[in-house]
Amino acid sequence: MLLTAFAGLVLLVAVLMLRRSQRPEADTAREPGPMLSLRPLACACPRVLKVVVTASAVGLLTGFFGVGGGFALVPALVLALSIPMPVAVGTSLLVIAVNSATALTARASTGATGVDWTVVVAFTVVAVLGSLVGGRLTARLPPRQLNRAFAVLLVAVAAYTAATNAPALF
Repeated sequence: MLLTAFAGLVLLVAVLMLRRSQRPEADTAREPGPMLSLRPLACACPRVLKVVVTASAVGLLTGFFGVGGGFALVPALVLALSIPMPVAVGTSLLVIAVNSATALTARASTGATGVDWTVVVAFTVVAVLGSLVGGRLTARLPPRQLNRAFAVLLVAVAAYTAATNAPALF
């Protein structure tokens, strides 16, 4: 049941991403400026609140469905915070790296065993190579194409997840 709900959520996000890619490109020339500054003391509080709510929603989805990274964070950054797709992907990768390092440190500090380091190293090497290739592709594609490609990937994931889990509901 949970994975079928996840498939529905992923499909909804894919539709929203596709609709967003149909809109005309926004003016990306102007930067919004910092959300918080100390000199002079200033707060773009609505933007700060939007980031906090979006991050909380991503955290809730991550905890509830057990997924995160690209499937939750990238759409949240693009749809809720209007961050361009290449920046959203890079931000997502940085968040994943920090979360992974934190979890590894916590696990290592408790003396937990059972980590298959061969799998960890092999997976890391292949993931880094994939990230490097993906980074080169991202630099060559316009953000609109990236949005559409990501939405198509989400539709494929939703369809596969629904097809393999929906029959268990009946």
